[in-house]
Amino acid sequence: MLQFGEKRPKFRLFPLFNPTLAGETSLAMRLHTHCAAVALLTFSAAFGALAQNYPVKPVRIVVPTAAGGGSDIQARLVAKAFHETFGQPFIVENRPGASGTIGAELVAKAPPDGYTIFVATALLSTNGALYKKLAFDPLKDLAPVGLISFAPQFLIAHPSVPARSVKELVALARKHPGKINAGSSGTGSANHLALEMFKQSAGIDVTHIPYKSGAPAVAALMGGEVDLTFTGAVTALPPIRAGRVKALAVTSRKPSSLMPEVPTMDSLYPGFESANWYALFVPAGTPAAIVNRLNAEMVKTIKSREVLDFMAREGAEPVGSSPQELGAHFRREVERYGEVIRRGKIQLE
Repeated sequence: MLQFGEKRPKFRLFPLFNPTLAGETSLAMRLHTHCAAVALLTFSAAFGALAQNYPVKPVRIVVPTAAGGGSDIQARLVAKAFHETFGQPFIVENRPGASGTIGAELVAKAPPDGYTIFVATALLSTNGALYKKLAFDPLKDLAPVGLISFAPQFLIAHPSVPARSVKELVALARKHPGKINAGSSGTGSANHLALEMFKQSAGIDVTHIPYKSGAPAVAALMGGEVDLTFTGAVTALPPIRAGRVKALAVTSRKPSSLMPEVPTMDSLYPGFESANWYALFVPAGTPAAIVNRLNAEMVKTIKSREVLDFMAREGAEPVGSSPQELGAHFRREVERYGEVIRRGKIQLE
């Protein structure tokens, strides 16, 4: 407490109220802003130069499946085109296993420098919901580059199944709950989730029989071991044309150009879509300039005759999206498949 007659200490006013200090602060702020702008421009220029010179060494393209599949072939077509353009080797590295999570985790944890690229399939959007524990976050740890293509599936049935349409198949399943067997390429696979989507949309009980891959599932269907399956055009079209199975529907929103007479599942159950898509991702944090360069080259590659001919044979549709479009599509797929998986109580260890 001050004694009578004691002088009060002088307090300096806060700079906001002190014209001199306010001017000093304003000058400091201007200098700070200027330095920050210079730093940002230097940073941007450095990354611009980095992207312009990229790549300066071999780049690996990680494929989460064995050699010979749709994602592997598309990866090799992209690798060939990128090598011709960039002048550096783009080496395809197959890392199959655990529904694609082994390859995805490898890329998610790689340095974000543009030298590791991931060729993802639609399974990437299901992993977060399928696995109790996942060592990476597909939405946070991977950055989208662009959607290459998508390939719808066909719902095919054995000729002995007394149904000529999806409506008749649903009526049959309701009459005999649990008696109809459906094959797939494994629990949590794209065609298993298409089957689960069908069961939930139609409100039917169908018994799921998982196989090790799509080819054995189709072989089991032709042999009469199972009554129906969802599968891609490559495995579906030969037995359809040979009369060994019958096509009831296609899972794209619009009819397939390969078999335009086959109705879509969407025409019966609006919103039903289950296409296997292929896309490029890189580790999160990869400079945007490099992502954009890769995207531009990917779009150019998709327009080449070699790639278009391959996709026509595979029953795939070329896309060539931007990174932003793939990001939005990926988030929608994660949400959509997540709901199907939760409702179906599907879980993998």
